[in-house]
Amino acid sequence: MALNFKKLFIDKLMIIEPQVFYDSRGFFMETFKQSDFFSIGIFDIFVQDNHSKSFKNTLRGLHFQKEPFSQGKLVRVTNGRIWDVAVDIRKGSSTYGKWQGIELSSKNHLMFWIPVGFAHGFVALEDDSELQYKCTAEYDANCECGIRWNDPDIGIEWPIEDVIISEKDSKLQSFNEYTRSIN
Repeated sequence: MALNFKKLFIDKLMIIEPQVFYDSRGFFMETFKQSDFFSIGIFDIFVQDNHSKSFKNTLRGLHFQKEPFSQGKLVRVTNGRIWDVAVDIRKGSSTYGKWQGIELSSKNHLMFWIPVGFAHGFVALEDDSELQYKCTAEYDANCECGIRWNDPDIGIEWPIEDVIISEKDSKLQSFNEYTRSIN
């Protein structure tokens, strides 16, 4: 198997470490192989790829889409370094409201599998950090949703103090508001 899957403390989240082959020309790695995903029970099909570039301290998130366009995401960094976060928003989950963060970089080549049922956000730790991710559903503006990045009820430990954030993301709902909306 060219991909090594590591389960995390929140069920269904995984870090994926590709086998990287270096030589005098650079490196080669497989970043996705459907049979490897199927072999560990991930049968999701990817239908959209996204690519973003961010300056240092830019924070994007916490984003997700509601049904019927909920998205799973396979995230990787092709340039720079980010702190990537997933928050469990699966109603009834034993880890509901808990978060998992991981540093992804163009040097460590790690990937983060974030299935449906999680809010996603990241902060760029270097200028010109580029994130690419595969999605299991297409973007739909009517299903777009989010939770405030600095919500104290979630308590994400972001590794920076001064963030650059969009006006739209600064006005996202609190975790309590989201919880009330699904009950």
